[in-house]
Amino acid sequence: MSQNLLLEDLVTAVTQSPKYRTIAPDLIRRIGTAELAKRGSLKEAVKGTKNKLHQVGGAYWDTAVDYPKALTRLQNAANEETRRQTCRNLMRLHASTRERLPILDEFYATTLAGLPPIHSVVDVACGLNPLAIPWMPLAADVVYHAYDIYGDMLVFLQAYFGLVGVNGRIHHQDILSQPPAEPADLALILKTLPCLEQAEKGAAARLLGSIQARHLLISYPAHSLGGRGKGMVENYEAQFWGLVNDGAAAASGRSWHITRFEFATELAFLVTIS
Repeated sequence: MSQNLLLEDLVTAVTQSPKYRTIAPDLIRRIGTAELAKRGSLKEAVKGTKNKLHQVGGAYWDTAVDYPKALTRLQNAANEETRRQTCRNLMRLHASTRERLPILDEFYATTLAGLPPIHSVVDVACGLNPLAIPWMPLAADVVYHAYDIYGDMLVFLQAYFGLVGVNGRIHHQDILSQPPAEPADLALILKTLPCLEQAEKGAAARLLGSIQARHLLISYPAHSLGGRGKGMVENYEAQFWGLVNDGAAAASGRSWHITRFEFATELAFLVTIS
C-alpha cells in the first residue's frame, strides 16, 4: 500500500475516536506522516499519533465539553457580572485556563498595562482563553484571531464572539505547518511552547520566528498538570532565554525588549519587537 493511502487510513483510524474527531486534519497528517516513517505498522503509527495528540492537547481536557449547553449558559446570563462568572466557571473545563483563574484579575491587567491600545490579537493554541476577553485591556474595535486544533471548541468560540460583540475570527489549523499570517498588535502564546517542543524539537523557535506581532505575551506553567512545581519556573525560564539567545530574536531581524512577570501559577514574558 502506498504511503498516501496508509496516511489516509491512519487519519480515518484516529478520527474514529471521539477524543480526536474534531482535531485539525492537517495536524493529524503531519504527526501521522512522521509516525508512519518510524513505526513498523499502521497500528503502531496510529497509537503513536494518538500519543502525540494527547501531549499536544488532549492532556488538558479532563472531560468532553457540552458546547451547546455552555453557550446556553452564557446566553442566559442576566447581566455582565453573571456572564463574567459564567466565563470563569467555563474556563475551569480546560486545565490551562483553570490554572490561571486564581490570578485572572491581575494577569492581563499587569502584563499588558504598559501597551498602547490593542486593536488586533492573535491567540495561538487558544483553548478557552478567549473567554477571558472581559479581563483583557483591549480596544473596543479589536479583531481577535483564535487559533486551535479543536473544531467543535472553535465553533463555540465563534458563537461566543457574536454574543459579546467581539470581531472574532476562528482558525482551525496546525500552527506549525500553517502558522498565523495576520499582522497583530499582540500575540498570546500562553503555555503553548512547552507542548510544541515536547511534541517536536525546535517547534517553539519555528513558531516564534513566524508570528507577525508587535508584542508577544509568552507564558509557562509554574506547576505540572499533576501539581508538582519544584524547579518548573527555573527550567522554563532557562528554556525561554535559550530560545532568545539561540536565535529566535535574531531570526526576526529586529530587537526584542523583554519584561518578566512571575505569578503564583504562571511565569510570563512580554516581548516588544522593534
